[in-house]
Amino acid sequence: MSSPSARKIAIVHDWFVTVGGAERVLIALHRLWPEAPIYTLLYKSSAVRRWLPDATVIASGLQRIPFAWRVYPYLAPAMPSAVESFDLSSYDTVISSSVLFSKGIVVRPGTRHICYCYSPARMLWDRSAAYERRGIASRIYRHALRAWDQAAAQRPDEMVAISNTVATRIAKYYRRPAIVVPPPTRQVGEGTANAGLPDDYYLIVSRMVPHKALDMAIDAFAKLRYRLVVVGDGPLKIRTQQRAGANISFTGWISDDALDGLYEHCRAVIMPNEEDWGMTAIEAMAHGKPVLALRKGGATETVLEGVTGEFFDDPIPEALADGLKRLRTNVHSYDAQNIRSHAAQWGTDQFEQRMRTIVEGV
Repeated sequence: MSSPSARKIAIVHDWFVTVGGAERVLIALHRLWPEAPIYTLLYKSSAVRRWLPDATVIASGLQRIPFAWRVYPYLAPAMPSAVESFDLSSYDTVISSSVLFSKGIVVRPGTRHICYCYSPARMLWDRSAAYERRGIASRIYRHALRAWDQAAAQRPDEMVAISNTVATRIAKYYRRPAIVVPPPTRQVGEGTANAGLPDDYYLIVSRMVPHKALDMAIDAFAKLRYRLVVVGDGPLKIRTQQRAGANISFTGWISDDALDGLYEHCRAVIMPNEEDWGMTAIEAMAHGKPVLALRKGGATETVLEGVTGEFFDDPIPEALADGLKRLRTNVHSYDAQNIRSHAAQWGTDQFEQRMRTIVEGV
């Protein structure tokens, strides 16, 4: 067996179009193994230049489609065969950073494949019913993709999950055990000024898509008239803004520095939906801010009730409003330094040490 320093490593990631939680993990993996080439189905050139300027990035044939990064959701039917087409025969170890497709790579028998799994695709598994009304063509496609996904999940030698929540899904849907290594939290700073906002506001950082439950949160804030700042963008942006009252403002996507400024000055951060892990909660706590979260998913692994935040039990405006009232009542019970210390256990150093131990055995 080759020594860790001599071992040839490659990294495979689904796509690199925007920088979300999965892409930040990819960036951290690249820092760990900067010589490892990154294989991806497709990418946006400007994103790669900004975030992976010194990486060797190898794309599938889908990259040749004009503006592939704009239309990539519509290319999903071609992605299983595209990811299987990568020639990884010269590598001893391949790490797949898998949102959905990367775990399906095909490697030679002597190559070790470690899959860092963000979750079994929720549109195929635990949220499948929400897509049933989209028509017979959608059901047939998702049935075929579910069969491929189940088969592809048997290919890695080891599965690494981002949370206990995800490890439980992997056991249920893929019938496999998984090691849990939470993703790294970026290094947060004090950030820039908060654009003149008073400190008495709450913060949501989220993509504007249906399962993020922003409508429910906005309805709760409409009842209480508390100030809310929403950071993010997505297909529901216009509808969400139209639903909001004057006490709610929207920033779109902003720089990390500007986001740190909003974290630093907010009263608390709200997570209205179930998250696989919940990076927003960790970033909030790294700033010493309490979190109000739905009592499901990754938040139950990171938020300490009454110490670093509060929970609400039902995804309805009334329950979230009740949680907000408890946050305001218990405001003096949250010690900022204790909250920061709690968040420190999920830093980049911890992630790198755990992943290096798994991949290199050191």
